Amino acid sequence: MHLLYLDDSGSAQNKSESYLVLGGLTLFGRQVHWVTSELDALATKLLPTDPQSVEFHASEMFAGREVPWKDMTKEARREAIKDVLRIAARSHVSTRIFACAVHKSSFPNQDPMQLAFEELCSRFDLRLKRLYAENDPQRGLIILDESSYETSLQSMARDFRSLGTRWGVLRNLADIPLFVDSRACRAVQLADHIAYAVFRRYESGDTSYFDIIASRFDEDDNRVHGLVHKQLVDPRCMRVACVARRSGANYGSSP
Repeated sequence: MHLLYLDDSGSAQNKSESYLVLGGLTLFGRQVHWVTSELDALATKLLPTDPQSVEFHASEMFAGREVPWKDMTKEARREAIKDVLRIAARSHVSTRIFACAVHKSSFPNQDPMQLAFEELCSRFDLRLKRLYAENDPQRGLIILDESSYETSLQSMARDFRSLGTRWGVLRNLADIPLFVDSRACRAVQLADHIAYAVFRRYESGDTSYFDIIASRFDEDDNRVHGLVHKQLVDPRCMRVACVARRSGANYGSSP
């Protein structure tokens, strides 16, 4: 089974933010234990007395308002975020990163979370289809952090498997998405950091986190599938996701 762990960064309702990002990574079943062990080891390094209480939530780490982050310097907190992302960067070669950054004001009458979810479901299905063609007939399952979107996204996923997305019916997902408590799931915490890295890149122009994972977005035949920039304000946008979509160019490390 191939598992796609997703989390979001930014808020659909926050008018002071231009973007909402949904992002995460695919892991084969056996890889989940490796990711969990790596993040547990990092938590032990940061808080030896109670590592299981450490939740890697990137925006909270960046702000430094909660334990153990409030007792760390700003530089140490930023480095801890990067340490989490480096786990994704050095994970197994089969791991792929997916993210969709939605420019909210481009779609005033649509829910940005639902837009991003449709994009990533379709692209995950495309990844599974390619693997099937390579004699890897595993199905996929999407796992997300618990949120108010649980009912609507599960309904959307059911429709994708019967009625299809705008790109066609999804045939490689094993079931509707599962929602879990991120405090108990290290892989979702890693997805949170990926979403945050992409959010910082698109919302603030800060590439310091994004660059760590830039080479791991899903691609095939020198075309990027794993990174989507949904916007209608600049048809000649030079961000990598838009350039790659228009030209099919290879994905580089500089977004």
